[in-house]
Amino acid sequence: MFTSTGSSGLYKAPLSKSLLLVPSALSILLALLFQHYQNFFVYNLQAVKNDLQVWRLICGRIICLDLKDTFCSSLLIYNFRIFERRYGSRKFASFLLGSWILSALFDLILVEAMQYSFGITASNLPSGFLGPVFALFVPFYCSIPRVQVTQILGQFSITNKTLIYILGLQLLTSGTYIWVVATSGLIAGMCYTSSVLKVHQVLCVPRWMAKLFSQTFEPIFSSSEPASEVRTGMGATVDIQRQQRMELLDRQLMLSQFAHMRRQRQQQGGRINWNRFFPHIRQRRNANARDVRQSEQEVATPPLEVSEEQVARLMEMGFSRVDALEALRASNNDLNVATNFLLQH
Repeated sequence: MFTSTGSSGLYKAPLSKSLLLVPSALSILLALLFQHYQNFFVYNLQAVKNDLQVWRLICGRIICLDLKDTFCSSLLIYNFRIFERRYGSRKFASFLLGSWILSALFDLILVEAMQYSFGITASNLPSGFLGPVFALFVPFYCSIPRVQVTQILGQFSITNKTLIYILGLQLLTSGTYIWVVATSGLIAGMCYTSSVLKVHQVLCVPRWMAKLFSQTFEPIFSSSEPASEVRTGMGATVDIQRQQRMELLDRQLMLSQFAHMRRQRQQQGGRINWNRFFPHIRQRRNANARDVRQSEQEVATPPLEVSEEQVARLMEMGFSRVDALEALRASNNDLNVATNFLLQH
């Protein structure tokens, strides 16, 4: 499934590509060639608690020992690459690191609660990078819009998110105690994305470390820019064609969000000068300073106040300050909508 879309599908997502290739390759090697080393990657919490084998919290939570879990988690990581494109590799890596640490803590708490309340001892939990994968369902549910694709029997709607939820359900039913890992991951995702707890300010990848990995590993795992972003139906298989159509729907949905915001602003009596915004973004390399000053003088209303924190986030992704300010003002300070538009133009 990844042979034809591996390069273009993972464009601007080097971290997702590395998480897709490296753990999967190691899992296959352990299952086929180095089975006698699998004991070092068993996620045994009783050994952590009784024998102080703390290293199992790291080794047991990186590589899947079950190939079915490897396949499902790889498919989910491939589909969740949209968050790396939207937020940037550093913020995406910070989310994965924070949810990975928090899910390990919640694993210990849930196992102890099970043993204390019901007398159930869960010594071995499913191994692999599963906690952050389940944690990604939280921003996926909250920030990815739901678009209906078709209907079954006229009653059941099939959306752009249905396949992802089915994959998550398949992964959830693959083991005995995997629901513990899934619950820990979901709680970790909610804690990390919560603006009240401020966990993202503590558990984050330092800027110097992100720069170091960007210089060393990004050239290895980076993918070339696709020759055309609107080729639909050119995939080698039906699954690839379906994935390409879904990506085209995502781009169309982003434009529909702008139209919906425009209607809301008109109903509220406000007005956005779209004729100034869109040409400036699409033709920002060819517009001169004089045209920009004239277009700014045509705006009757004062410019909208923009959060400097959101401007800084967009600049971390590689956009200029001018483009970040324009996108945030036109999208009414909606960071997700502004990021989507800047990535597509």
